Amino acid sequence: MNDVQDATSPGAALGGPVACVSKVELRVACKALLDRDTLNKSDPCVILMVQNQGQWTELDRTEVIKSNLHPVFAKVFTLDYYFEEVQKLRFEVYDIHGTHSIGTRDDDFLGGVECTLGQIVAQKKMVKPLFLKYAKYAGKSTITDLFSKSDPFLEIYRINDDGTEQLVHRTEVIKNNLNPVWEPFKVSLISLCSCDEDRKLKCLVWDSDSRGKHDFIGEFYATFREMQKIGGGSKVTWDCINPKYKLKKKNYKNSGVVILSDLKVRANRYSSCSVAIDFTASNGDPRNSCSLHYINPYQPNEYLKALIAVGEICQDYDSDKRFSALGFGARIPPNYEVSHDFAINFNPEDDECEEIQGVVEAYQNCLPKIQLYGPTNVSPIISRIAKLSAGEETIKDASRYHILLILTDGVVTDMADTREAIVRASYQPLSIIIVGVGNADFTDMQILDGDDGVLRSPKGEPVLRDIVQFVPFRDFKTASPAALAKCVLAEVPNQVVEYYSSLSPSALILAPRPSADF
Repeated sequence: MNDVQDATSPGAALGGPVACVSKVELRVACKALLDRDTLNKSDPCVILMVQNQGQWTELDRTEVIKSNLHPVFAKVFTLDYYFEEVQKLRFEVYDIHGTHSIGTRDDDFLGGVECTLGQIVAQKKMVKPLFLKYAKYAGKSTITDLFSKSDPFLEIYRINDDGTEQLVHRTEVIKNNLNPVWEPFKVSLISLCSCDEDRKLKCLVWDSDSRGKHDFIGEFYATFREMQKIGGGSKVTWDCINPKYKLKKKNYKNSGVVILSDLKVRANRYSSCSVAIDFTASNGDPRNSCSLHYINPYQPNEYLKALIAVGEICQDYDSDKRFSALGFGARIPPNYEVSHDFAINFNPEDDECEEIQGVVEAYQNCLPKIQLYGPTNVSPIISRIAKLSAGEETIKDASRYHILLILTDGVVTDMADTREAIVRASYQPLSIIIVGVGNADFTDMQILDGDDGVLRSPKGEPVLRDIVQFVPFRDFKTASPAALAKCVLAEVPNQVVEYYSSLSPSALILAPRPSADF
């Protein structure tokens, strides 16, 4: 399925953190569908189902395309996309007969496929096979101006605060064309409008001349906010005006119309996720059922619940689905010396695990081999991941942002060093999520969060930006895993924006915020 996303600006919730909400457009095409009809080919239609509280309900459906096994549907599905939530989708394809509604006995089920909206947003193109009941293969779906005679090209300039103009993009030249359609292009929002949706953009249309003496056709002004009005089958248009003609010609209307036919805003992909687990003795003997690390064969412990809830969201945005899995506060083999930064797979050369399930397995295999000890020092791991993030800073690409998930049962022992490490880390492309496991008094941990004031180092230096989110797991014991993930991840998109907005505007930034495709 070729699912193309189109997002608008995030909304906000009163009295809480700003929610990163995007309008996402999905376009669907199918290939090599089963032919259920005897005389003709199938008449396919795609149903989009969403899962709410475990129940699948129909959200929308495409038009019916007659006698076609490779349909490309015109219908555009529009959904609200929440970065911090798992939004499960199901696409079902039916062969429609007559005017009967879907679900009647005359309709033939051609196959279905499930995925999450996060998976679609994280990929440019998603190709999924269709399955009938009992996982039987059923085919494969693929997500696969008006001017006078001239050689037109378009230039877009950002108008800066001081009134100067900065060229943002120049299209290719379309030769000898009355209705040029320029190739899609990608530009970051910081380049386009300095992340200001109302900043004026000056757009110039020229008739190309091989000697460089281009003829001016016209101009128009736009804003990114105006561009986001596209959707629902409607296009955004601007009259291309030549000021000289407007003054001279009494009935002059325009020199053509510029049409924005498509706009896609892509959410950032967070390509590196790390997990750090507290193995201090305060967690209790893992062999004892009262221990926070006790492996119950019938239900996961609190560490696993938190790990899975948050990790399953993060892995949709990890480019290679591999997690750096670390531990601290334990005596580890072979010499059983205390370590505050060790690979839980005991491979210091490659501490990564395949997907979140690989982290779970490494955690379970690690417990019998170590001795829980102490103290609870987290600054070594924070400093290590911050140093790793600093190595990505020169790339200036939001797809290289890092997320560190720390799971701990108590207040950190090295609080001063941790504050210093967080202040240093606030200058790097990094967010830190701390989940407090167990019933300890986590009052002091709120200092690290920064929600009640600016976190400072022991020497008084403030953080460049708030990068820490702390949540006690006990507040979510009776809630769904999705509720925990939503709470701890809600601030991450804004932290990404703050980081890339803090960089020099002249720096090369490929995707500081969601990037726009035209």
